[in-house]
Amino acid sequence: MNDWLHDLPIVWMAVLIFGFTALATAAIYLVIMVLSVGERARSFKTVSPGLLPPLGIMFALFMAFTASQVWSDNDKANSVVDREAGALRAVGVLAAAFPGESEMRLRGLIRSYVADVVAQEWPMMAHRTATPQMIPYSLTEALQLTLALTPSSQGQQVAQREITMALENAMDARRQRIIISQLQVSWVKWLSLGLQAVCALLAIAMVHSDNRLATAITLGLFGVGVAASLLIILAYDRPFTGELSVRPSPLLQVMPEPGSSQQAIKP
Repeated sequence: MNDWLHDLPIVWMAVLIFGFTALATAAIYLVIMVLSVGERARSFKTVSPGLLPPLGIMFALFMAFTASQVWSDNDKANSVVDREAGALRAVGVLAAAFPGESEMRLRGLIRSYVADVVAQEWPMMAHRTATPQMIPYSLTEALQLTLALTPSSQGQQVAQREITMALENAMDARRQRIIISQLQVSWVKWLSLGLQAVCALLAIAMVHSDNRLATAITLGLFGVGVAASLLIILAYDRPFTGELSVRPSPLLQVMPEPGSSQQAIKP
């Protein structure tokens, strides 16, 4: 699926999907009605109504299989963002063990990192162009600063070790976040869903081909269900793209106070 489709507001995405599904359903209806004459009409009526439940079940299984991936990807995305924010919050808290310039620099670097992630990485993830190979300069500098500290007490030694672990945890969460941003429903699954929906619609039209009104109503009802199912999957297809995407709110809450440092993430 192209970026422009995922970037659409939900309302316009719904209009597009329901409109396309309506056109496809209407085309199937017209084709079957035109062909349903003479010998072909008798052949259509030999299609057993018992075929419809298995086709509906198969479509539902395809939808459930695809939806399970989408929900899993979104759960993972929210989880890694929360983990990253938690690690950065721990750094901000533990930095108080090194009062003065070291504390200020650590907090400033964390603020700079969060600002870079929100301003640069999030839009790149939305367009699936971010890569784990990009080095977060502010976070790397914060780790180097932490390792260069000279603890003067046992408490500072513990704080230095915990800050180091928290920064490494944040880096790992960031890497997982970028990897997850590359995930989406594959074209094979979309094609399978589409083919299964078309097969079910064709079977419905054939079974009810002797009654135009019943055919139109049945096709319309099933078409609405297909469109609604496709909409909810497409809306959550890419965890970091679109109106319902994962937001950087947990990261913004780590260091809400403004910072003047705006270091860029250097490749």
